[in-house]
Amino acid sequence: MTNKDKKSLHVKTSDRVVVIAGKDKGKIGNVKKVDLEKGRVIVEGANMVTKAQKPQPAAGIQGGLIKLEAPIDSSNVMIVCPACEKATRVEMKVIDGKKVRVCKKCGEQLDA
Repeated sequence: MTNKDKKSLHVKTSDRVVVIAGKDKGKIGNVKKVDLEKGRVIVEGANMVTKAQKPQPAAGIQGGLIKLEAPIDSSNVMIVCPACEKATRVEMKVIDGKKVRVCKKCGEQLDA
């Protein structure tokens, strides 16, 4: 696998993001899961859908309607910079031989 084959997104798991498009525009939450293949992310408390769950007595799961987060396209979220507390784009820089994400507004590193 070469560097061109590796896929990456501007968001990672546990990043704090704001939704910038769709029915939940303006909501802020943490990224729970990232799907690199499809380019989608699951954000806590955003894009809630209702699913009909069948009961599974062997697993102890009750049936009924459950609410859960559905995936959102990664282009519809922006990272909230921990330093300046603003939604920002991400710049990739090489610092000390490591590729890190940097806030475009204040220049603060997003990767610790």
